[in-house]
Amino acid sequence: MSKLKNFMDENGKLKQWSSKSKNQKPMLEFLAEKFEFGIDYTEKEVNEILNNFHTFKDSALLRRELFEQKFLDRTENGSRYWKIKKNAD
Repeated sequence: MSKLKNFMDENGKLKQWSSKSKNQKPMLEFLAEKFEFGIDYTEKEVNEILNNFHTFKDSALLRRELFEQKFLDRTENGSRYWKIKKNAD
């Protein structure tokens, strides 16, 4: 969490998205922790969860990054999402 300190508000929510990938990874790890393995989420449910943990009002960016960085997977049409296990880097 210390890596995120400069990006968090007093309530523990992300207040901005970093342009640097070295900062984005811990942000995505923080957000991915909010999802459970073995549960399918609708796009709306993913957005609601993400909205609880950031203040800059861009759940689409976060949802897309979680998918592209392989924290979440989804159906081809994007109607269902689920958490996937990350390989150790």
